[in-house]
Amino acid sequence: MLMRGTDEPMAGYVVEPLDAIEEFSDAGCHYRPIRHHLGITAFGVTAWTAHAAGDLVINEHDEDDPTADQELFLVLRGHALFEIDGDRVDAPAGTLVFAPPRTKRTASAKLAETTIIALEGTPGGAYDARGWELWAPLAPLYQAGRYAEVADRLDALVAVTPQYPMLFFNLACCESRCGRTSDSLDHLRRAVEMSAEFRASAKTDSDLDPIRHEPAFQQLING
Repeated sequence: MLMRGTDEPMAGYVVEPLDAIEEFSDAGCHYRPIRHHLGITAFGVTAWTAHAAGDLVINEHDEDDPTADQELFLVLRGHALFEIDGDRVDAPAGTLVFAPPRTKRTASAKLAETTIIALEGTPGGAYDARGWELWAPLAPLYQAGRYAEVADRLDALVAVTPQYPMLFFNLACCESRCGRTSDSLDHLRRAVEMSAEFRASAKTDSDLDPIRHEPAFQQLING
């Protein structure tokens, strides 16, 4: 492995300024995908930033979330105000806030450029990296009904990051919506082979209604 910007070998570590990681948007909140950028697999870690005072730093996350992760938040810079299960928690820079699984929580900025580092892991088990960091920038296009465009972009993503079954499932959903039946079935099969979670999801997801009558689909969900 080579250290970025040098020709000298390095001993398997990476040094990266936070602001050098590309920033993305998820439902109006801004994040830098530290985990994915650095190739971390043992735990999730993301930096969230509000560029103006009063803006949300972290969107609401509650007991209906499909994950069951513990979360630790570090206010890296600025000043945040958390709301955790109805309690308001003042959190200046340097504050640690721990949230057990399925805790309803959100955070807003009291100062511009407030940045929170969020770490997450699964109690008693291995961390399951879902690849949401790659999906989030495409979600607004999906919600706007631009299924073919999302499918094209997801197809390129899974070619270089094939480790996330959620991306294959979402790709299958978009392909189903835009009439790419064969491709949709192929990618749905890949998602189901990687995680049984998506066999259950396929049984009820309306995005897959256009291919639900296909014999191959029935074999997949009943396998």
